[in-house]
Amino acid sequence: MADNDFDRIKKQVREFVQERDWDQFHSPKNLSMALIVEAAEMVEHFQWLTEEQSSNLSPEKLAEVEQELADIQVYLISLAEKLKLDIIAAVDKKLVLNAAKYPADKVRGSSKKYNEYKDRS
Repeated sequence: MADNDFDRIKKQVREFVQERDWDQFHSPKNLSMALIVEAAEMVEHFQWLTEEQSSNLSPEKLAEVEQELADIQVYLISLAEKLKLDIIAAVDKKLVLNAAKYPADKVRGSSKKYNEYKDRS
């Protein structure tokens, strides 16, 4: 997503909330709780599926997952806006930190956590 697309979506979310006078309900606590509820709703679509089934969703199920992902993104944007955080900058910083924690030459092909592979050479 280009920066201008992200800015456009942030503006749309902001306007949507303002038009409904919902900002009064959008504390960081409430937004983070709503975010986890939406994430749980997305997870429900994959619960009890095999790995193969989860990678081959029907068009209808994929559309439902898409809606949940959109809900999650809207709440992420709202929470970041409320806390005056720049999501793009935060992701950039986190990727740098993760690159240091998980050097590709040491972790390639492994699902171990960063503290489990340190002894690998």
